[in-house]
Amino acid sequence: MMKAIAIHLHPAEATRLVQETVAGIRPLDAPAMAAARARQDRLTKPPGSLGRLEELAIKLAGIIGWPLPRRLAKVVVTCAADHGVAAEGVSAYPAAVTAQMVYNFVRGGAAINVLARQAGARVVVADLGVATDLPPELPIVHAKLGYGTANLAQGPAMSPEQAVASIATGIRIVARCAARGRPMIFGTGDMGIGNTTASSAIVAALTGAPVRDVTGRGTGIDDAGWRRKVAVIERALALNRPDPHDALDVLAKVGGFEIGAIAGVILGAAARRAPVVLDGFISGAGALIAAGLCPPVRDYLIAAHSSVEIGHRLMLEQLELAPLLNLQLRLGEGTGAALAMPLIDDALAILHQMATFEEAGVSDRADATGAPMAHTL
Repeated sequence: MMKAIAIHLHPAEATRLVQETVAGIRPLDAPAMAAARARQDRLTKPPGSLGRLEELAIKLAGIIGWPLPRRLAKVVVTCAADHGVAAEGVSAYPAAVTAQMVYNFVRGGAAINVLARQAGARVVVADLGVATDLPPELPIVHAKLGYGTANLAQGPAMSPEQAVASIATGIRIVARCAARGRPMIFGTGDMGIGNTTASSAIVAALTGAPVRDVTGRGTGIDDAGWRRKVAVIERALALNRPDPHDALDVLAKVGGFEIGAIAGVILGAAARRAPVVLDGFISGAGALIAAGLCPPVRDYLIAAHSSVEIGHRLMLEQLELAPLLNLQLRLGEGTGAALAMPLIDDALAILHQMATFEEAGVSDRADATGAPMAHTL
């Protein structure tokens, strides 16, 4: 179990950390990808026959900067915060559930705990804005930026300074989790009643899509609740007028503390050449913010799954990502990321452990005459 960690940043420090992190994100390592691709083509199989697993291993080589990356140390960061917009009746659950679920995470009883154990991943829980005081000794990251965001239907969800602080906190969480001397992979997760409302507002603001086309049922609201949710988001966008060309402005006006922290986790991981496995809709909102601040960060992202939330498809299109799984998930917490991590292990194991034609003494493809083609390392 992790220890209690407190993270609180001065505004100037937070701004500097975000700027330095964005500046430190580099393109993928092209030579490493070329070497990984060449090895894939020499393995004992028809080229491309393992489909997405091959593509995934090559991408991971480019992210990490090594042609034969091995098994990665796994961390799922589950960011928790409440949302003032929950007062508008946009969720089927009361806001008190956010804090209750944080305790459940700590006890190891939530879905993310179960799936992370199966995947061999560590779960790090962070309080960015749970609307109640949590004991300082609770073994989580204590980084509260407020007792929930303000109600975005009545004004900005947070101040610009809080938006920057939420991103910087995610970056700092990655730094605290980094395993010395071992490549890592991060998964993103969330907990926060009302956060699908904020996420729908973010994707609508950044893409210009009609609110009803990107708003789902979240925790399972009925038809009347869905119509109310759509109206609340439309009112929030009309009132706050977030700038679609300024991701930080969108986060501040209609986002959430945990969404900003997810964006920070993505940026912090990419700056350390660590891949990031996105969970679902809320993580997608964080990824859109991160990509708005630093477009090259898209190359470091792996979409775990396609969420039931209807706006998730558009998010993935904007990020130019294809999901690995489609399991009709809509829980969050990082569950989709944990489910995808064993597939990533498999992709790397194939690249590293599978024999080449030469190593196995197996004939490669024949040429037009039917004679085996020579294959050299």
